[in-house]
Amino acid sequence: MANHPSALKAHRQSMKRRSRNRSNRSALRTALKTFAETLDAGKFEEAKTAISEIASKVDVAVRKGVLSKNAAARYKSRLSKHLNSAIAQSSTK
Repeated sequence: MANHPSALKAHRQSMKRRSRNRSNRSALRTALKTFAETLDAGKFEEAKTAISEIASKVDVAVRKGVLSKNAAARYKSRLSKHLNSAIAQSSTK
C-alpha cells in the first residue's frame, strides 16, 4: 500500500475512475445484449430505436475514456451491419 500522501490520493483517484469505467462499460454491455435479444426476437422497429440509444452509450464511453474512437466506430458499424442483415434476411423469407 502507498505511504506518501500523493500516492494515497492517486490511489483514491484511480479507484474512482475504475468504478466509473466499470459502470459505463457494464451499461454498454447490457445495452448490447438487449439489442441482440431484440434482434433475435425479430423486433426490428425496437432494434432501430435501440441502436440510437446504444450509439449514445458508445459516445459516452468514448468521452469518459472507456473506449477509443476506433473501437466506438467499430461497435456502431457492426451493430448497423447486423441490423441491416437481419432486416434483409427477414424480408427474403
